[in-house]
Amino acid sequence: MTEATRRERLRAETEREIRQAARALLVDSGRDAVTLRAIARKLGITAPALYRYYDSHDALLRQLCDDICADMAEALYADLAAETSGQVNCKVRAVCHAFRRWALAHPQEFALVFASPRDPLGADQFGSVFLQLAGPLIASNQDAKHVDEEVPAALHEDLVRFQQVLMGAVSEHGVTVGDDVLNLGKIYHVIQSWVRLYGHVALEVFGRFPFAVSNPEPMFDSMLDQMLEEIGFHEDDPTAR
Repeated sequence: MTEATRRERLRAETEREIRQAARALLVDSGRDAVTLRAIARKLGITAPALYRYYDSHDALLRQLCDDICADMAEALYADLAAETSGQVNCKVRAVCHAFRRWALAHPQEFALVFASPRDPLGADQFGSVFLQLAGPLIASNQDAKHVDEEVPAALHEDLVRFQQVLMGAVSEHGVTVGDDVLNLGKIYHVIQSWVRLYGHVALEVFGRFPFAVSNPEPMFDSMLDQMLEEIGFHEDDPTAR
């Protein structure tokens, strides 16, 4: 091993230790506890020494978000792989339930990624993860009848841009589709479904349901039923297999 390689390995190990210390503080006490001073104290170094590895506190948090999103993706992929029925609607359910379980098990990480007060640090990263998982499933349901005319005119340009992002995510998995399959009508319904999914999970994680719910899971399942039907997945539909 060359000296340069050894230094690179040691630097990578130190960076990983810094992020591990930051995540431990996050899990134990929340985002406000993740300060450079607290991290340095946990590692037995001085706070200025951290700037040799990260340019700023925000840079460290963004790297931490990358770690969190990678762990979340691993959990989602594991649940997706365990779903062996061959039904597309079951795969979508598996991904949605995996997201809910992960969020409930990791409330502080969820808050950092999705609910930062000024900048949702991990939203883009998770969006990429979710599209990689959901894109091929959405594209496989080519018979769903959503037309562009359903889309409010004010959203047309935004959805055209998102359409290209989604088609790119699908193509990364070897599925080539045209905009006639992933039309704006279908994408509009998918985004509406994501808003409902995220909204339910966020309310549950933060304990903000507008009324007392002893077990939110049946409500979550009912919401998934409605979402899947609106997107075009049906339990008895052979195209969902």
